[in-house]
Amino acid sequence: MSIDPPADAALAEPAPLAAASTGPVSSPADTDGPVAEADIAAQASSTIAADSALTNKVRLVVVTGMSGAGRSTAANALEDLGWYVVDNLPPSVLPDVCVLAASTGISRLAVVLDVRTRSFFEQLPTMFADLGSVGLVPEILFLECADDVIVRRQESVRRPHPLQGDGRLLDGISRERDMLATLRAAADLVIDTSSLNVHQLSARVGHGYGGSTNDQLRVTLVSFGFKNGIPVDADMVVDVRFLPNPHWVPSLRPQTGLAQPVRDYVLSQQGAEDFLRRLQELLQVITTGYLREGKRFVTIAIGCTGGKHRSTAMSEEFARRLRDLGLSTKVLHRDLGRE
Repeated sequence: MSIDPPADAALAEPAPLAAASTGPVSSPADTDGPVAEADIAAQASSTIAADSALTNKVRLVVVTGMSGAGRSTAANALEDLGWYVVDNLPPSVLPDVCVLAASTGISRLAVVLDVRTRSFFEQLPTMFADLGSVGLVPEILFLECADDVIVRRQESVRRPHPLQGDGRLLDGISRERDMLATLRAAADLVIDTSSLNVHQLSARVGHGYGGSTNDQLRVTLVSFGFKNGIPVDADMVVDVRFLPNPHWVPSLRPQTGLAQPVRDYVLSQQGAEDFLRRLQELLQVITTGYLREGKRFVTIAIGCTGGKHRSTAMSEEFARRLRDLGLSTKVLHRDLGRE
């Protein structure tokens, strides 16, 4: 679903992805009469039980999120990374698709779910539980976006919201948020696309799903300014406003935390080294727990007043230390250029 052009201003809306021609997958829409939801769930459970050896071979990522947040862009990025991507799939046939993927040698499967399949959303907990019972634990990638950005994107492409009906666009957005709340809470990775363009979103997806190692924690550090709000996709938020602000040093004010003089100034301040050392120790504890629980992603937001000097410098230095430890680490500077 989409994100609007141009790419340097927002996320583009690609054409819908089609499933590869590995054979038909049954769907309730293909039957001659109504299919009871209980029957669908029972049939799916039976399919999984019969093919448990196959489903263990597949890594499954469920791509979902708000309309206009960039699901199609994320799906295209996954496809470019070698994932087999299926769009607009009713959850009721998800087990069949997993079995089909495993039987044809597909090891990485991404399924795009959205409110177009809303009548089946209440079946998701059952589907996920059945998949988990045979060792296939779906990972959920949830794409988030601010209401005002969704409104701008939807209006720019002149498309109604799928839940808007005869009401306002904001009413449809609100209903969608309510419908997706459970999935968002269970997400393994949440990406807020409000300030991302298509290339930045593709890079975030690539960082999360581009490698072949399944048991390594992937860390994203986001520098930001508190005056612009806290990143909604952060797992942890830390505050570095206790450090002196380079903004008040005339020679440093026009520079950013990416410049060496600013970094030297920030890192030389009392408390900076101790802060980084303790944060690293905390992350090592968290890493052990996250991997034990099957979580592969963590997003840490590091904030100062405007997101220009202290948070940028500290994020870059912390990323360097994490990479030295062998952790896959990506840095994003959300608010650079906004001042």
